[in-house]
Amino acid sequence: MKRLFDFTLASLLCLVFALPLILVALAIRLTSPGPAIYWSDRVGKDNRIFHMPKFRSMRVDTPAVATHLLSDPGAHLTVMGSFIRKSSIDELPQLWSILKGDMSFVGPRPALFNQHDLVELRTRHHVHTLVPGLTGWAQINGRDELSIADKVALDAVYLQRQSFIFDLKIIALTFARVLCSQKVSH
Repeated sequence: MKRLFDFTLASLLCLVFALPLILVALAIRLTSPGPAIYWSDRVGKDNRIFHMPKFRSMRVDTPAVATHLLSDPGAHLTVMGSFIRKSSIDELPQLWSILKGDMSFVGPRPALFNQHDLVELRTRHHVHTLVPGLTGWAQINGRDELSIADKVALDAVYLQRQSFIFDLKIIALTFARVLCSQKVSH
């Protein structure tokens, strides 16, 4: 049921957001050299690597590490970068990953391929058995402000509590947080 919901909603959102997706891609290309989409190697279900698209918010020469590990993340942002991150527009291309089945709307955020500490801890807590999500329980409970241990603990709570109703609650809370411009999933 979850896969059917994901595919149906992602298909609908691709239609609804088709024009805005094109406009954002054009704006990125016109204001910054390089591609509009950045393909990031991420860790998916059962620790398999997949390629996750995001609108590019950073310069093309930015190191492939988690943003919080950069000494001055703001120095790497493109002209559009701050806006598309604050509004979470950079996440919209991930609808492609949901359509493909590499991601779900709700699950633990996919780790970067080089976040070995996060991947190892998730594996220890069996969180790696979940399909990663566009948003998740950890994202609405602090995401970047959380330690890796706290993030994995919240992911483990999701593993235990996962249900369609819980997913709907997480989606609603994510939507509310994005509208209020609170930090969610990056």
